[in-house]
Amino acid sequence: MTTEELLKKVRKIEIRTKSLSHQIFAGEYHSAFKGRGMAFSEVREYQYGDDVRNMDWNVTARLRSPYVKVFEEERELTVVLLVDVSRSGLFGTAVRTKRELLTEIAAVLSFSAILNNDKVGALFFSDRVEKFIPPKKGRSHLLHIIRELIELEPVSDGTDVGAALQFLAGAIKKKCTAFLLSDLLDVTPDGQPAYEEALKVAAGRHDLSVIKIHDPRERVLPPVGIINVKDSETGRTAWVNTDSTAVRRAYAKWYSDLAAAEKRIFNKYNVDSVDISTDADYVKGLLELFNGR
Repeated sequence: MTTEELLKKVRKIEIRTKSLSHQIFAGEYHSAFKGRGMAFSEVREYQYGDDVRNMDWNVTARLRSPYVKVFEEERELTVVLLVDVSRSGLFGTAVRTKRELLTEIAAVLSFSAILNNDKVGALFFSDRVEKFIPPKKGRSHLLHIIRELIELEPVSDGTDVGAALQFLAGAIKKKCTAFLLSDLLDVTPDGQPAYEEALKVAAGRHDLSVIKIHDPRERVLPPVGIINVKDSETGRTAWVNTDSTAVRRAYAKWYSDLAAAEKRIFNKYNVDSVDISTDADYVKGLLELFNGR
């Protein structure tokens, strides 16, 4: 991709997602994601009914009159996007690939955060951490993240959600608002999500939300005869008879069971989540996530 082509793509995404952030998401985002707590504002003289736990004893001793600390809600957030750039994201049978949908959603979240005067950072991962952009404010920083969303070519093909969550826990010490954007195709041999322990730790330290991306063909196999399929991350191939009702049922059950296991884990650790298809309106999905908090 030439520099001119890249800039055109960045500009196109900026125009669409910035408009959506202004028109739709700014209020919902602002309401859904609170600040870290209460921040110190000032000291003032003690008034009847003030909580004595807020007494500022140093000022009280210096002025020989009781003073209390005044706190206000801390609105500013640190937002970190954990973006799956593994090779399975290149799959797409509808209007776009999973990676294209993920890029646009990440851009909308970034602009919403900037409108709220928050810092934004990004962690790009495959089966390793490909790149980490520390949180900062400002339009130029935001456009840097969007350029990486479009242009970054991962070194590895696989997916390790747990490694990304572990990196987040170590890289960001204070509580942040984190969005995990992935197809979540990181599964143990017995068909269970492979990242439960890492998610437990990350959700305990940060305000974590999961945005799962899927393609409709990943949920149900169409009856199109005997086909040769290839795992884009491992390179393994296999012949599959999609005309077989038993094969299609077995595959649908595998996917359904995996989705149920994901939901169970998210509920267990109080992680908000939404599942968005490449052929669906992601605006509805994000509003569902925001309004459900």
